[in-house]
Amino acid sequence: MAQSWKMDVGINHVGAYQVSGKPYAQADINASSAVTVSFPYVTKWVQVTNKTETPLKVGFSALGIAGTADVLPAKSYFTVNASSSNGYGVSEIFEMKVSQLFLLGGNGVDVVAGLTNILPERTLMGVGLLNWSGSAGVG
Repeated sequence: MAQSWKMDVGINHVGAYQVSGKPYAQADINASSAVTVSFPYVTKWVQVTNKTETPLKVGFSALGIAGTADVLPAKSYFTVNASSSNGYGVSEIFEMKVSQLFLLGGNGVDVVAGLTNILPERTLMGVGLLNWSGSAGVG
C-alpha cells in the first residue's frame, strides 16, 4: 500500500538548509580537461581552491564552461584565480544548492562543500538533466 502522506525532502525544503551541512571534500582534481564533480547530495554551500598556475573556470553545466551555450550569456562560469607566490586561488564560499560542478583549467583543484540531506535526483529539471542545465546563467 502506498503511503501518500510520506513526503521526501526536496529542493525547497527549508529545514535542509537551516542546519549545518555534512562535510564533503575532494582534493587534487585533474581539471586540465573538463571534469564534472557530482555531489552525493545537494549542496548547501561550495568553495573551490585552485592550486594550479592557470585560472580555473567553474560552472554549473558543461556548456557553461565551454562557452557554447545557446542560452545567454554563453560563457556561464566564474573564474578562480591561479596560484601565485601569495598563495592558492580560492573562491568565495557560495551558498548554492547544486548537485554538480564543472571545472576546466588545471591539475590540482580542491572542492569543499556542505551537503544537505536532499538527493541529487530532486534537482531534475528535464529529461535526464540534473541541476539547472539550460537555464539562463548556467548554460
